[in-house]
Amino acid sequence: MPAETADTLAELHRRVEALRPTLLRLAQLQLRNLAWAEDAVSETLLAVLEGAARFNGQAQFKTWVVGILKHKVLDQLRLRKREAAYDTDEEGEVVEDLVFAPDGHFRTMPQTWETPAGALQQRQFFEVLEACMAALPGQIGRVFLMREWLELDTDAICQELRISSTNVWTMLHRARMRLRECLQLNWFGNPAK
Repeated sequence: MPAETADTLAELHRRVEALRPTLLRLAQLQLRNLAWAEDAVSETLLAVLEGAARFNGQAQFKTWVVGILKHKVLDQLRLRKREAAYDTDEEGEVVEDLVFAPDGHFRTMPQTWETPAGALQQRQFFEVLEACMAALPGQIGRVFLMREWLELDTDAICQELRISSTNVWTMLHRARMRLRECLQLNWFGNPAK
């Protein structure tokens, strides 16, 4: 193997490993299961290593990798759609055993039950919120998602987009105002005053 290829592979490996904790955190937020999140991240890293030659530099490396992760998370959600995840507590006991008595009844009844209408309304709200976020103009939307979805700090956003912190805060303010206006119009039913 030529030295240049080995150096390139070593650099790619270093960059990918540096992103791994962020990728795992994003996957866990969506999948709510550590094993599934690790599967999605592993598949992402494999896809990055296999597809490195196709990376043309039009996007930032991290953006490209996170885009691959999003597809792998969706694959995991489809794969696990019908599977039930049984979480365990610190002692390794299945949470279901802590909630249900051996006869199948609740050990203690839940305080409140969400109505189907309430669940539908909540889902519809998030659909409207997602549509409002998708309607944010390019750079404003990107800054907002970097801050709120990727949880990047201001310095990281400034470095990634090569803009000032004042510009970041201005864009975040504009994004929040546009989201507020959009939700006022499309969810709460009365125009912003």
